[in-house]
Amino acid sequence: MAGMENLKRLLDQICRDKGIDKGLLVDAIEEAVRSAVKKKYGSRRDIEVQYNDEIGEVEVFQYRTVVETVYDEETEISLEEARQRDTAAGIDDDIGEKLTTIAELGRIAAQSAKQVIIHRMRDAEREVIYEMYREREGSVVNGIVQRFERGDMIVNLGRTDALLPRDEQIPKRSFKQGDRIRAYLVQVRKSNRDALKEDGVPGLKENKTRFRDSQLILSRTCSEFLAKLFEMEVPEIAEGVVKIMGVSRDPGFRAKIAVSSIESDVDPVGACVGLKGSRVQNVVQELQGERIDIVPWSPDPAKYVCNALAPAQVSMVIVDDERKSLLVVVPDDQLSLAIGRQGQNVRLAHRLLGWRIDVKSQRRYDNLEDSGYRSLLEIEGIDENLADRLLAADISSVAKLATLKRERLMELGKFEGEMADKILRSVALMELPEFSPQAKNEGEENGQGPLASDKRQETDTLGDKSAAADTDTQ
Repeated sequence: MAGMENLKRLLDQICRDKGIDKGLLVDAIEEAVRSAVKKKYGSRRDIEVQYNDEIGEVEVFQYRTVVETVYDEETEISLEEARQRDTAAGIDDDIGEKLTTIAELGRIAAQSAKQVIIHRMRDAEREVIYEMYREREGSVVNGIVQRFERGDMIVNLGRTDALLPRDEQIPKRSFKQGDRIRAYLVQVRKSNRDALKEDGVPGLKENKTRFRDSQLILSRTCSEFLAKLFEMEVPEIAEGVVKIMGVSRDPGFRAKIAVSSIESDVDPVGACVGLKGSRVQNVVQELQGERIDIVPWSPDPAKYVCNALAPAQVSMVIVDDERKSLLVVVPDDQLSLAIGRQGQNVRLAHRLLGWRIDVKSQRRYDNLEDSGYRSLLEIEGIDENLADRLLAADISSVAKLATLKRERLMELGKFEGEMADKILRSVALMELPEFSPQAKNEGEENGQGPLASDKRQETDTLGDKSAAADTDTQ
């Protein structure tokens, strides 16, 4: 290895640029040279490697035991030869001698030493990065877009690079090389053997091999990023007066954040919005136009869900504490607003509360109170939408459905004949109250039903004949 005369200068420069402790580098060099010496001379020799800081040189010493008769020249030395080096040497003493300089180790051994040094330097550098950023895990960091690798973004943070995975980038905005960027530091890994965090970062679980060399993992889509941005923009949140109670996001499109205040004279929503919306607009710009709903938090789930579904108006809320579910009834003209585009509004509200939310229009809720409507829903193949159309067509019970023609059912259901046949078969297998044996007998006893009508007709005929006979007699 050439250039050892500059070793001291190189060590000082590396320690200054990388922030690595010089002692770690010296240990790495000594280990590398020790490995190279053993490769060249074998592993049986007692080798000691020392770095001489005064002359900037790595010195290699071999120690051998003084014996009367030498059987192994690699580990033993004769008394006569030992006294040539040290006149005070005696039997069983260990005599050390300078073996060689690392410049004489040969190409293969030097290459091996180089690999060891690089490996140890890399480990030392990772340790420095870990100590520098471990306390910043869970905070927002600033960087510059360095490059892209298969959709993943490499962000330069100054001392090192961090990885922003493709799945953690907001889809509506594309950065280019050299752009400044802010992101949430999800994880700081001490080494590539550390497990990757999977909570909150879905892409990590499926792409562990892609991220195995990345020490710093970033995200711009996690809920914590939105919460931290508000904490940076709203002094009341940083001071603890206003608390963030929950966040749910559809990254790049819409988000909901629930806030509360520990002081009655501080409006949590107003504090987050700011004067003329200045505070929330700064967050919206950072998230590339993501729409943000700021929701007042409430310990009452009924009131909380009303706030979470805003701007939709809510007529009634039925709470099931045991199942942690909420039935929300809204006016008919507010249903689409409450559900949102592709269910976005109610989905975000569900994530915010952690409760199951079932939104129904007032008309459908009133229909569910009708026993005939509920009986229609018990038939396989009939959902609430079809039941609504049947009810609108004055088919309000299973008995009326049984009289419906196949073509009419296909028209109302907007499906093929196979589904209509399936529904009609299910109706045929049901025991209809109007035509059950029990109902038939009861109808006959009460003067109802076809047999009862025949009996009344027979009685009327006999009565007519009896009246006619009496007239003739008279």
